[in-house]
Amino acid sequence: TVHLHKYLHKTQFKKRAPRAIRAIRRFAEKVMMTKDIRIDTKLNKFVWSNGIRNIPHRVRVRMSRKRNEDEEAKEKMFTL
Repeated sequence: TVHLHKYLHKTQFKKRAPRAIRAIRRFAEKVMMTKDIRIDTKLNKFVWSNGIRNIPHRVRVRMSRKRNEDEEAKEKMFTL
């Protein structure tokens, strides 16, 4: 569960949803220890569901670390 409310405290309205996506990325990076994070379209839709300013207070996220298929990728793993 990512508590978006605390990451978006005192953020101006028009930057809330984009900053929430960045906060989810940062959270996943910290927890899963991978640099390459791919956010699912459903998660993106959910964050943006109430518009740019009214973000859901918390989001439950299921993350999985997967091996990168691309041979010349910088990172061995990515998070989905």
